[in-house]
Amino acid sequence: MKQDQAIQAYNTMVLIRTFEQTILELHKAGRLPGFMHVSIGQEAVPTGVSLALKPDDVITTTHRGHGDVIAKGVEIEGMMAELFAKSGGLCRAKGGSMHVTDFSKGVLGAFSIVGAGMPIALGAAMSAQRLETGSVAVCHFGDGAIAQGAAHESLNMASLWDLPVVFVRHNNLYAESTPTSEYQGFTSIEDYVGSYGIEIETVDGNDVEAVLESATRLVDRARSGGGPGFLECLTYRWYGHNIGDSGAGRPPEEVAAWKARDPIARFREKLVNRYHVDTAEIEGIESAITERVTVAVDAAEVMSEPPTEWALEDVYGDPATLASFAGVLL
Repeated sequence: MKQDQAIQAYNTMVLIRTFEQTILELHKAGRLPGFMHVSIGQEAVPTGVSLALKPDDVITTTHRGHGDVIAKGVEIEGMMAELFAKSGGLCRAKGGSMHVTDFSKGVLGAFSIVGAGMPIALGAAMSAQRLETGSVAVCHFGDGAIAQGAAHESLNMASLWDLPVVFVRHNNLYAESTPTSEYQGFTSIEDYVGSYGIEIETVDGNDVEAVLESATRLVDRARSGGGPGFLECLTYRWYGHNIGDSGAGRPPEEVAAWKARDPIARFREKLVNRYHVDTAEIEGIESAITERVTVAVDAAEVMSEPPTEWALEDVYGDPATLASFAGVLL
């Protein structure tokens, strides 16, 4: 990793965390509606993976996907407006926190159904293979998704057809509040994935350099026709499963131990000591990001509400029937 790439990585991680910490505070203050799941503590995974991708590569993600889409280049201003359910929202106020989509950035969707992004990424990889576009599909998912039927089917089909897809598991040790050991019937993810003939690497998900290194190998291999890859990222979310979960069921010492391995704090030290970035420059990055997020919030709060007629757009069905139904709701 060169200095400019290291600065980019730090910028992305801080932007993800600042965005998510801000929406947490806004929700607690009663200023932000809806429901959300944050990935605070896991910022190194999407950052490292996205640094290995090209603009034409595509991703799918999950209900906890803010970091994944920000790392892929989705603008936070549109995301913030979307979370506020305002007219300038990225998905016209129809997606909210759990369904962020931006085809222009290669984000095929965030899916609230666990494991649902896997067959979507599979289809994108098949398209890339048949059209010979040279692009790669990346599927971000949580550790619990590995127990879904869609995971078995997707891994098997990706292997059978040698598709250019990389599966990235954000293993934060819990499926909602259930520890991995209580829902995962196998003991070795390497053996499990290897049984499909898929290349797998396990990495410290709190080390952005390590994530980038492994992701680059798997992505380049998939792009060159070497077949699918699987990246197991060991990481941890600092908060509970969702906005209403305190996370109290987890051992306090476990949470403290993982917070001590904060991916941003660790990399900040490397910026100074290894990449020789001046502390003043780092503080300038942090300040600029804080200001950008603040401006995004202020703009979203005063933005207009979406017009009611939008309820009849972007949907399939007979216009008269839709209009009648909308009249009842509105």
